[in-house]
Amino acid sequence: MKKYLILLLLGLIQFSSNAQIPDLKQFCFLLGSWEMKTLKRKTTESWVKIKDKLNGKSYRHSLNGDSVLTETVVIKKIDGVFHYCVTGLEENNTGTTSFKLFFAQNNTFIFQNKTHDFPQKIVYQNKGKDQIFAWIEGEIEGKKMKSEFPYQQKK
Repeated sequence: MKKYLILLLLGLIQFSSNAQIPDLKQFCFLLGSWEMKTLKRKTTESWVKIKDKLNGKSYRHSLNGDSVLTETVVIKKIDGVFHYCVTGLEENNTGTTSFKLFFAQNNTFIFQNKTHDFPQKIVYQNKGKDQIFAWIEGEIEGKKMKSEFPYQQKK
């Protein structure tokens, strides 16, 4: 019985350490400007640190050069836990939604909001000094969906 109790406590300690980050420095790999190009358009993200928060903006660019601000993001602590707070600016995507940091390990950060329609998870991976890999995932009407965003540092 003692063995199982110790294993349970170790599991809880490991889970809580995955969800707790001591400071904002762990997210600073996001700072700067990032872009992802496809045949139809380009998506960019830019991040700046302001005091104890990271502020991000995402734009969609058409082939003719027009751009539209699609969302703003703030990574900040709420009640001692980091949250990814996104404000959508496109039609049918307005208002701010908060995703709580659920997992942080091996340069991967998972923010989750199980009650949100889509996505329920937002993930960022630090892939080195000039690459980040992000994705959103969740379910829509019982169907699993995932969109990936392989970003390169904008030069």
